[in-house]
Amino acid sequence: MIHATKRIAGGAGLAPVLVKRAPTLELDWDTRSKSRFSATDSDGREIGVVLPRGTSLRGGDVLVAEDGSLVRVLAAAQPVLQVRHCAEHGSPFDLLRAAYHLGNRHVPLELQASLLQFEPDPVLAEMLRRQHLIVTEAQAAFEPEGGAYGEGAGHGHHHGHDHDHAHEEAGHVHGPGCGHDHGHDHAHDHAHSHSHDHGHVHGPGCQHDQNH
Repeated sequence: MIHATKRIAGGAGLAPVLVKRAPTLELDWDTRSKSRFSATDSDGREIGVVLPRGTSLRGGDVLVAEDGSLVRVLAAAQPVLQVRHCAEHGSPFDLLRAAYHLGNRHVPLELQASLLQFEPDPVLAEMLRRQHLIVTEAQAAFEPEGGAYGEGAGHGHHHGHDHDHAHEEAGHVHGPGCGHDHGHDHAHDHAHSHSHDHGHVHGPGCQHDQNH
């Protein structure tokens, strides 16, 4: 086993040609969030990674092995939930509100301009659908925000004491794409539904499941 004890964030300062030629370690977030682990690189070498505690790896980082060789880190595609606002029944502000609620639960969360990504959680997925958001399953690289808890912040705890005011609609016609479940889920997030909107007609992009 070859040990790697140094991380160069983003390969900063290294010649691009050296980084491109370096063998790679393709790792999911669960592994990259650890400071000590072993994995096999693209050359078949077993690499023992030993970094300062609290360190996490990002796609594009470069590890320096004890023999002086470089190893490039790749963020592996993994199961994620992608969250987007519903253009037919909502606004981009809904995505901002979703980030706030997920942050309250300390969920490792990746922020992009038009979507949020986090690791699969069916309870949170249903909560977000009740907030008029499109939640889809995908396979993608996952690079959550470091946030105030540091890059190595671990899996969050789902606190169930916020009040997500999902809006129930009466008499809507919806197309596929944006699933909304207006049931009352008191077991996890105590969401309270209030009926405010009436007579809306929606095109493709939103579907509402009004279970009471």
